[in-house]
Amino acid sequence: MARVMYIECFSGAAGDMLLGALVDAGVPIEALRTALGSLGVDHVLSESRVMRSGIAATRIEVVPVSGAANYHPHVHHDAHDHTHPHADAHAHGDEAHRSLSAIVHLIGHSGLSPAGKARAAALFRRLGEVEAAIHNVPIDTIHFHEVGAVDSIIDICGVVFAMDWLGIDDIVASPMNVGGGTVQIAHGTFPVPAPATVLLLKGVPIYSAGPQVELTTPTGALLVSDYAQDYGPAPAMTIDRIGYGAGSRDFASVPNVVRVLIGERAGARTESVLKIECEIDDMNPQWFAPATDRLFDAGALDVFLTAVLMKKGRPGTLVTVLAPEARRQAIIDVLFRDTTTIGVRVESVTRETLDRRWVEVATSGGPVRIKIAERAGIVLNAVPEFEDCLRIADATGRPLKDVQLEALAAWHQRQKS
Repeated sequence: MARVMYIECFSGAAGDMLLGALVDAGVPIEALRTALGSLGVDHVLSESRVMRSGIAATRIEVVPVSGAANYHPHVHHDAHDHTHPHADAHAHGDEAHRSLSAIVHLIGHSGLSPAGKARAAALFRRLGEVEAAIHNVPIDTIHFHEVGAVDSIIDICGVVFAMDWLGIDDIVASPMNVGGGTVQIAHGTFPVPAPATVLLLKGVPIYSAGPQVELTTPTGALLVSDYAQDYGPAPAMTIDRIGYGAGSRDFASVPNVVRVLIGERAGARTESVLKIECEIDDMNPQWFAPATDRLFDAGALDVFLTAVLMKKGRPGTLVTVLAPEARRQAIIDVLFRDTTTIGVRVESVTRETLDRRWVEVATSGGPVRIKIAERAGIVLNAVPEFEDCLRIADATGRPLKDVQLEALAAWHQRQKS
């Protein structure tokens, strides 16, 4: 059966709320602390049980070590969740102002999995692109004064680790409740949702209800829009895990929580995606590889190139990208920026995929994840994760193919036992 996660954002979403929900759903807090400790960012990660409108939920708080002496885990500050992260950045001092390259360096030297490192780095690059667009400056001049504080780095990398640990690719989210009223950021008072949140939620269904405060923060918008492959009501599923992640405030009208439901999807796995295409006949072929990488960083589900014969008999390349609706503008931006195309076609298509899950096997060089594809409980394909095998091959000097064969043999042996 296919594993599926449904993220309910009826009270908006913030990074710490989503992280709390994933911990509440079973991600071990000590494993999370170990992974985040490898980032080299001094902090205290606090877990507590709190009540929100009568609902018990897990509250995750991140405190820099410099402020830990004055930290009381049961005193929750209103500024943490539903105020723009600018308030946190100034509270945490100079460490809040990190460049994109500095954050990517921290991630690259962390204990996250290779796939997790790539995902976390791509998330911060996406934030950098949003900030650059808002302030009309080059991305390499961006310093993350709004999202680079310790808590935001930990929230983002923590959610990446938690999602990796759960190993669920099939993720659906509800429409996003953004809240209302105004929010104070460094550049003044802005209507909710804040400018960064608006850009991050392009293509995502949103609405405003409940307390007139900022319910969806930029970090929450980033994470939900990046992981969700579809939006709408809960899919047909059999639930076996439930997680509630608490925000800092306790509203009278609605529980201030994010809820995640995890279980087995009922029926075939189908989803609506966009097919974005363009033909190119005037570009240096060396540019296709980096453009493809940037399309994946922007949220593409798949990218492939096809040789075509264009007008006047010129050979060309058809670039085809499959992507969630929420990533439409990000994908188109990359195509216009990093290729020579002057136009793209967009159409909605439906794709059906095999059920997918991850298992981990032990090899002589270390653990390797195996991606299992199945239908109706019958395994149809099992493939060792390439990045895991490449890491072991580089570390041991063994041929990559030998590492892959050993990992696959370990999986087959596990199936027999």
